[in-house]
Amino acid sequence: MTAPRMGLAEWLMLILLSVLWGGAFLFGKMAVADLRPFTVVLARVALAAAALALVVRAAGLRMPGTPAAWRPFFVLGLLNNLVPFSLIFWGQTQIASGLAAILNATTPLFGVVLAHALTPDERLTAPRLAGVLLGIGGVAVIVGPEALGGAGTAVLAQFAVLGAALSYGCAGIYSRRFRGTPPLVTSAGQVTASALMILPVALLVDRPWEGAMPGAVTWGALLGLALLGTAGAYVLYFRIMARAGATNAMLVTLLIPVSALLLGAVVLGEAVEPRQVAGMALIGLGLAVIDGRPLGWVRRLAPAS
Repeated sequence: MTAPRMGLAEWLMLILLSVLWGGAFLFGKMAVADLRPFTVVLARVALAAAALALVVRAAGLRMPGTPAAWRPFFVLGLLNNLVPFSLIFWGQTQIASGLAAILNATTPLFGVVLAHALTPDERLTAPRLAGVLLGIGGVAVIVGPEALGGAGTAVLAQFAVLGAALSYGCAGIYSRRFRGTPPLVTSAGQVTASALMILPVALLVDRPWEGAMPGAVTWGALLGLALLGTAGAYVLYFRIMARAGATNAMLVTLLIPVSALLLGAVVLGEAVEPRQVAGMALIGLGLAVIDGRPLGWVRRLAPAS
């Protein structure tokens, strides 16, 4: 079978997806100032589920009507949201967010290895592996050497974030079974299942009724997180996956730190350091190696020896 390729449209969708998920960090930072983490996760997926249910209905589509048909959505929600969110939240209580970002950026590395072992058409190649490693190196350069300050301690927390990256990789491979399902339906089913699973966790751990009612800024952040960073982002993610394959869609984890950095500079006025520019260039080089076509253009333009 022919391996799926990334065309210009797919690369543009991947960049847009990284902006949506990079912006989710800004919205999430605003939301957790007033609300506890699991409450934010619950609000994120529940509001996204409600919005997507309306869009699915408006589009004339239908959600599955039997428990058996819903079972894959619960598996996907478990692998793509509940498990990685929980592991990352716990891990970040022990290690720096920069180190967590580097560890989370290993998602496409897990993805290409799992895809090679479990799928017939997304095989591991030397350029793909080299490109992913270059991208992870670029993420490490962006967050800086200080992120590695606690790399020798809190080993369980580091394995927790790596476990989250592995879970995302498994979710990407599992998502292949939804190729024939409209991305709207897949997105709505996954976040609905995630909301049902995270509800008892949020109620037992956060006890959200004990806190004060969030203000307008927090509600705005939750809506941005749910509508843009979850509902819109997942529709785009599953569309990329249907067109270009699971391992290509997972490359977004390499671009998210770049988008978050640029959004912080534009929206919050944060300074961009030279090492961060170098890290972005390294990520770009890694993606070019994975794509292969820019290197082919260079070879054709180079004079024959």
